[in-house]
Amino acid sequence: MSTLPLDAATVLQALEIDLEHEPVDADQVVAGSPTTGVAALTEIDDWEVGVWEITPGTVTDVEVDEIFIVLKGRAILRRDDGTETELVPGSVGRLEDGEETEWEVHETLRKIYIV
Repeated sequence: MSTLPLDAATVLQALEIDLEHEPVDADQVVAGSPTTGVAALTEIDDWEVGVWEITPGTVTDVEVDEIFIVLKGRAILRRDDGTETELVPGSVGRLEDGEETEWEVHETLRKIYIV
């Protein structure tokens, strides 16, 4: 079994890396003019570890299997089963393939993801 490289250096890199942002597809935007940036940090076996960021606004998404840790920012994650989760630095979450979500971002949110 491989160990995923979520050491202090990876977290620091994820916090400091400059991300090039692009607008979210218009059909996913519910409110605002959010943009997203993403960068893969490393791959171990079949796992990709990266950083993803979204600016304030509200968007919908269809997810892939993912585990994430919020590094900074604040948002509400709404799932298609009606549950809501407040995301703040240190929040850990899991998304399932095909799950429909809504992200209401109040402060630019940056997370490390593992897919």
